Amino acid sequence: MVSAEVAKGLQDLEDSSAPQQDKPVGYQKVLDQILLSTASTQDQTSDLEAFIDAILGENLGIVAARPLLGAAVESIKGLPDLELRIKAGTTALRSLESRVASFEEQDTQLREMLADAYTLQEEYIEAAKVLQGIQLESSQRRVPDDHKVSTWIRICRLYLEEDDTTSAESYLNRAKNLRHKVNNPELVLGFQLSEARILDASRKFLEASQAYHSFSFSTVLDEEERTRALSSAIVCAVLAGAGPLRSRALAKLYKDERAPQVPEFGILEKMFLDRLLSPEEVKKFSESLSPHQLATTSDGSTVLAKAVVEHNLLGVSRLYDNIGVDELASLLGLDADKAEGYAARMLEQGRIAGSIDQIDRLILFEGTANGVERGVSEQRRAISGKGLRKWDTRVQGVAEELERVASMIQLQHPVCHNP
Repeated sequence: MVSAEVAKGLQDLEDSSAPQQDKPVGYQKVLDQILLSTASTQDQTSDLEAFIDAILGENLGIVAARPLLGAAVESIKGLPDLELRIKAGTTALRSLESRVASFEEQDTQLREMLADAYTLQEEYIEAAKVLQGIQLESSQRRVPDDHKVSTWIRICRLYLEEDDTTSAESYLNRAKNLRHKVNNPELVLGFQLSEARILDASRKFLEASQAYHSFSFSTVLDEEERTRALSSAIVCAVLAGAGPLRSRALAKLYKDERAPQVPEFGILEKMFLDRLLSPEEVKKFSESLSPHQLATTSDGSTVLAKAVVEHNLLGVSRLYDNIGVDELASLLGLDADKAEGYAARMLEQGRIAGSIDQIDRLILFEGTANGVERGVSEQRRAISGKGLRKWDTRVQGVAEELERVASMIQLQHPVCHNP
């Protein structure tokens, strides 16, 4: 409820016949009275709301009202109670709604203050929605590119806190259009981190790993943040699908001299050296993952489980020239059909080289997959390749001979061919 003193002061100013240029002094005195009041925070909030309504009325000109509104916003920002701060700020925004074009700067201050309050309460979506109302493309004032990018990146990061990657990416794309005009190192880093987090949340783990790794070299960050970025890069590389591209990413991370300092180094080393991972190691690693990194895929398995199966299958292809489907299933901890399905998919995508003999239920591994060599000798690969080519030539010869005989029969006995 508005205090009697404040209500009387505002009413006197509204009824006053004093010149317009003298009224701002009177309103400033009322604001000082509110700020110096010993009333409760609830009453002080009501007084500020009444004050803002009064200066936005027809009794005061726009030029005179702007600094008074700015001072009132600063007063709201100083309220110790977050709920009351949000209430007063929201009421002020509603009062400004019809005249926002005349008070864009003050509207921006209010929205940024409200976003801060919502963020402290971990209401990230509400904070993002408030910031979306800021007029960044305005004909009334010039908004610097740095401020535009800063606002869009902040909205992007707020949506990421709630795992809303679609909304986050739309605001990151806006910032991307002005990135070349921004020289502020902190904004550039904020953009890079947001981009990495979106790639991570979208399960584009290989690209996310590269982005986190680049981010970890920034000298603007402190040592702890760089180490955290390196850990994220390793986690994303582990979760990426097995294949030549991931092998190169793992090699780059393994050779980073800082890698042994992070907890994920053990699993990174095993994956780089193509060693099979045990269920215990996988379980321990999964405890440090984010919820989206433990999400299930279309086949019902988790992202981590799929990455581990593909890695172990790649490791098996390094150790064996061939292996039975049932034996492979036992090594991977899957049933035979699923094990064969994983192998078929990786063979089709070129991530491992070889073939499947479904008659004998064997998987035959060859020398290379997209240029990545297996750990066998060149001589063995040459012999294997030569034997397969010789077999193909013989099959082709038998087929051609059979076709020739069939053509001769057709020529000699056309009636039999066309009864």
